Amino acid sequence: MKRIKSINTAINSNNKKPIVISGPCSAETEDQLLKTAIELKKTNKVDVLRAGIWKPRTKPGNFEGVGTQGLKWLAQAKKETGLKTAVEVANTEHVYKALNHGVDILWLGARTTVNPFSVQEIADALDGVNTTVLIKNPINPDLSLWEGAIERILNSGIKNVGVIHRGFSKYGESNYRNPPSWQIPIELKRRYPQLTMISDPSHICGNTTGLLNVSQQALDLKFDGVMLESHINPEKAWSDAQQQITPTQLEELINQLVVRTPKQTVSKKTIELDMLRQKINLIDDEMLDALSQRMEISDKIGTVKKKEGMQILQTGRWDEILNRSIIEGKSKGLSKVFLINFLSAIHLESIDRQNKIMNNEINE
Repeated sequence: MKRIKSINTAINSNNKKPIVISGPCSAETEDQLLKTAIELKKTNKVDVLRAGIWKPRTKPGNFEGVGTQGLKWLAQAKKETGLKTAVEVANTEHVYKALNHGVDILWLGARTTVNPFSVQEIADALDGVNTTVLIKNPINPDLSLWEGAIERILNSGIKNVGVIHRGFSKYGESNYRNPPSWQIPIELKRRYPQLTMISDPSHICGNTTGLLNVSQQALDLKFDGVMLESHINPEKAWSDAQQQITPTQLEELINQLVVRTPKQTVSKKTIELDMLRQKINLIDDEMLDALSQRMEISDKIGTVKKKEGMQILQTGRWDEILNRSIIEGKSKGLSKVFLINFLSAIHLESIDRQNKIMNNEINE
């Protein structure tokens, strides 16, 4: 892959941190977009005004954006506020129309990044164009797809290329709309230290309550900025109302963020070691979440055993778990002794919890 450079100054001429990209999930009306833009400008925190013009929805029938007329509103907002503008593009037509209306920054959405054919179509449309392109991670946690999209855009001649981390889809329950899986963007940053990386807490959280924590965590992980959805009246938003905040709330959030700066110059080896340690911390957090979920299921099994008059210890099942895990673990470089010790500790905790559940039910 071609050498990637920081494009912070292309997004914010003062090269300040954090870079802040904000605006409504969707441009709904000219009045809504202009009022939001004006209020965002007043905060003196926002570098780029974002707005969804074309909205790729999971199911037909949902609001899919106002289309090209929204670009005219965006151009007017840019004229009145001086803010740079950004929109999502998903095909050649989007690219041409956005550029013709003076949009400063194009971004590829997660549904586009996942498809190399779509990315290549956009890359071909950008051949010879001088603009800035941000690439969201693909929906699924696939680092190679993300890298491939970056490379395709770079090969088109675009020099100002950055990425947006918006989390990844996951089947089942989660505290996030799109779990961040932080180790993936960290690995991308480790491979390309100068890569400008923006966090999208709005799509990671899917609500407003977690925005501050995710934004701060992103900055602590050396992200360059955040993309946060804001709306003049979030409760009446036509799409993703639950994750948008007002410009005033945005200002309050940004004011609470802490940008940590090292007091002394550190070596490249120290930086790499720090990033590897951060990856371990994040994996440990995910492992603890998985263990917590496992114990919750174990509790339910204990309730079933009590109801059916079954004993807690099922040696056949334990042997099955142990043998399967040893075989699987060996293929992943984990020793038999480690797996036995680790799984035995989990098994004992599970038995202890089930025993307490049964005793509690007996006492009742």
